Amino acid sequence: MTTINHQRAVLWDWDGTLVDSGEYHWLAWREALAPEGFDLTYERFVTSFGQRNAAILRNYLGSDLSDSEVERIAAAKEVRYRHLVRTRGIQLLPGVQRWLNRLYESGWRQAVASSAPRANIDLVLEMLGIARCFDAVVSAEDVQRGKPDPQVFLTAAARVAVPPARCIVVEDAPVGIEGARRAGMRTIGVRSTNATLQADWTVPTLDELPDDAFDRFLPRTSSY
Repeated sequence: MTTINHQRAVLWDWDGTLVDSGEYHWLAWREALAPEGFDLTYERFVTSFGQRNAAILRNYLGSDLSDSEVERIAAAKEVRYRHLVRTRGIQLLPGVQRWLNRLYESGWRQAVASSAPRANIDLVLEMLGIARCFDAVVSAEDVQRGKPDPQVFLTAAARVAVPPARCIVVEDAPVGIEGARRAGMRTIGVRSTNATLQADWTVPTLDELPDDAFDRFLPRTSSY
């Protein structure tokens, strides 16, 4: 029997998992869509939260919406979103800071795996001073297919040089949980935006996780 040391990684979803920015997205989408004659309801917004911008806009405005129109409206929305973040501030969700620091200090590799634009992520990383905790960031610009396709998670795993089986995904959305499963990864679901999640382990907030939670999933060594 040979004991082999492995790297381990935690791949973090962004909105609803690391940060609570749902209200800013709602306000930004509503403002960007008003000139298009589309009155976005909050209920409609919730059903699309976490999807890629192209999918959201074609769901709202029609599947024949051109790429140029998608880019124009999405850009206006993201500019508004970043303005809200800068002027109103943003906070990490409960337990996130403790876990980012704990995993960083314990030698876990960490990556953001999100459908958010890179500019949004970079802004918040800078404002909150947490960039040092992450070895990689995978954003909307890095993938062609949104969750539940596993592309974003597999890309993040490759960038931190950790096999998918040695990765744990932290997510708040069913499509993200499904994408992680398709990637062959373990999952922790945070019920910040969805009451029920079919993850390997679910908690109301990351504050509820015991200190050895990630180690239970992936011990530092494995025996073969």
